[in-house]
Amino acid sequence: MKTTSLDTLIDKHIGKIGTQKRDEFEYELRLDIIGETIKKARKERKLTQEQLGKLVGVKKAQISKIENSLTDARFDTILKVFKALNAKIHFNVELLNQNVELV
Repeated sequence: MKTTSLDTLIDKHIGKIGTQKRDEFEYELRLDIIGETIKKARKERKLTQEQLGKLVGVKKAQISKIENSLTDARFDTILKVFKALNAKIHFNVELLNQNVELV
């Protein structure tokens, strides 16, 4: 039986790292992970979507969309959600082989 790594399959069917299709795939994957993390934390805190929405200042439907990755929520909304959940957040930004020019 021949085995193939997940990375090889993703390269073959989605695209190599740096291609537009691969970037879109990885972006959607990150949104899914954020949504699942919020849902898990909310449930651990024994909050309903409506209760979390009130803490954040948005409607239940917005929390549902964020948890199910159905919206591109504003960054400040995501931060408010994690703050309401009393969660610590770490962001890692890495610029690779790019020149940044300020005009």
